Amino acid sequence: MSEEVPITDDREPALLVTAMVDHVLDLAATWTVWDGRPVPEGDRIYTPHKAIRRVADHLVDHLAEVEARLAGRPTIPDDWHASAITTPADLAPFTDQDLDEAVSRLTRLGHIWADRLTVLTADQLDQSPGEGWTFRQIVFHLTDSAGYADAVGKLSAAGPGH
Repeated sequence: MSEEVPITDDREPALLVTAMVDHVLDLAATWTVWDGRPVPEGDRIYTPHKAIRRVADHLVDHLAEVEARLAGRPTIPDDWHASAITTPADLAPFTDQDLDEAVSRLTRLGHIWADRLTVLTADQLDQSPGEGWTFRQIVFHLTDSAGYADAVGKLSAAGPGH
């Protein structure tokens, strides 16, 4: 995930977030057949639970940033371990119930983001209060969250890539 200033364009920010969530959930729908082996990606490893955790954490982290900046408060320092760690919970089997929970969690987060972004003016998106990236840049950065799910990929009972 890049920390360079995100390149933006004229696509609707609210739709970008919900499309990213839809993409992640489309992949996650195949993860109940995961064989328990973490998927290496660069110097990290990924699992279905880790991918969902990272997407949700990324959405929450930047939502807190946007809300704090709109309220004129300082943002909370970023102390996430992010994808650098793999927790024991990340290694658990990914069940139908886990998928149901992920759908509920990420769909709601996507809608919260869409609702927030829809009421912001173009000036607020591009001349955002406080320090840091503009809100539009943050949204384009959030779309990189799909990379966590892409690392796991679409699975089938025949194994990865089948």
